[in-house]
Amino acid sequence: MEITITGDKEFDDIPSLKSKALKINLNSNIYGTFAEIGAGQETCRHFFRAGGASGTIAKAMSAYDKDFSDAIYGAEDDGRYVTEARLRKMLAHEMDLMENRLTREKNPNKIFFTYANTVATIDFAKQFKGHGWVGIKYQVEAGAEYNEIILHLRFKETDARLQQETLGVLGTNLIYGAFYKYNEPKKLLRYLYDHLDKDQLEIDTINFSGPVFKDIDNRLMSLQLVKNGMTDAVMFGPDGTNVLPARVFYKKNILALRGSFRPVTKVNMAMYEKSYEMFIKENKVDEKKTVVVFEITLSNLRAEGEIDEQDFIDRADLLCSLGQSVMISNFQEYFKVVEYFSNYTKARMGLAMGVSNLVDIFDEKYYRHMSGGILEAFGKLFFKDLKVYLYPMKDSETGELITSENLKVYPRMKELYKFFKYNGKVVDIEDYDESIMNIFSREILRKISRGEKGWEEMVPEGTAELIKDYRLFGYTRRPLTLSRNITRKKK
Repeated sequence: MEITITGDKEFDDIPSLKSKALKINLNSNIYGTFAEIGAGQETCRHFFRAGGASGTIAKAMSAYDKDFSDAIYGAEDDGRYVTEARLRKMLAHEMDLMENRLTREKNPNKIFFTYANTVATIDFAKQFKGHGWVGIKYQVEAGAEYNEIILHLRFKETDARLQQETLGVLGTNLIYGAFYKYNEPKKLLRYLYDHLDKDQLEIDTINFSGPVFKDIDNRLMSLQLVKNGMTDAVMFGPDGTNVLPARVFYKKNILALRGSFRPVTKVNMAMYEKSYEMFIKENKVDEKKTVVVFEITLSNLRAEGEIDEQDFIDRADLLCSLGQSVMISNFQEYFKVVEYFSNYTKARMGLAMGVSNLVDIFDEKYYRHMSGGILEAFGKLFFKDLKVYLYPMKDSETGELITSENLKVYPRMKELYKFFKYNGKVVDIEDYDESIMNIFSREILRKISRGEKGWEEMVPEGTAELIKDYRLFGYTRRPLTLSRNITRKKK
């Protein structure tokens, strides 16, 4: 029996938590279990208090003791409990129990669900604010295949009780949205923050799976997290799937390249390859613990004031097809990128960039909103164990090669630039290819849009074929006959 979706239009008043829980409870077909570890049974509490829970809740449990938890769900190889793997085990185990203990003969119309979370709230020293994994596995029709929504959150509040209450609100919103907004996943995302403030928690990863979400691209849902201000950055790996930034960056050396990558060019890849060679030779860099990420800022994804979502996917697909990890962020200034990385690692970091980007960094206009101005920004940028690897540029008018030695920053910034330059914070990439220095993304885009030839030699090997096959960036000379998923084709 399929669930009927009614009410709660975008501009309606936000329904109360009680009304959300009650609507679930009064649906005689929705039936499931709650398994909550680490922050109390805060979500289940809303459903008990709303009334009518006996028709909805089959079981509620909290396996707080680690030995009990391992006995029920099995021990994790890494010995951790607040992980995606643990959450998935919880969802699978509890759903198996539902299926085994309740026969379809007696419950032909029941729509089963399992809600679970595994969470660590703030510690007593208040040094670690806490985080957790939250998810729901559920049907929308009796006997149908299961769908899943799994997300990772970070608490921003500094009180354990408040964090527990926040988790309960989020869980209630998730369950309600899963059943009554699954056909509008972008709205479902926004409704997760009903009765919550973005200062209370951050959602930095979310994945939808199952038949009702078969057409959902989880990378685009990640973009919504950044677009809606739910998180500052999201990340996906070379296979095109969402990954948790903390998992990738934790205690790693990080080399980052920022750009529009519209499209990725031979210069971009040369910058990456040469800076990487220099970075791994640094004394404080362990190649086995080094991560490279191509970062695209949200401002570079805008077209006519709005984010062009397909354009975002096209850029990401091309980078992933080249075996790269991609991060999309809300950070306009470089120092914010470095601060973000510093949340996960104290190891040495590197930024690879071109001359024009470095000149922009020394432009005071980007820091007028800060009380300490550019000095505050540079303190945050270069106070960390950071180096900038600078790829040279050829002056289009004079043909002169511009490096860190002869680039021109704004007059008031000359001494500041010299300070960082001669303290080893800015180093030149000397092993460069002068033959590709006249390649610019904007020129490639112009050629593609006009149907001109010659741009194929300006992009990395294999990239031109992908642009043509999938008609990216306005390419229209060949008919589109393939499904649009570059990374999947590559694999």
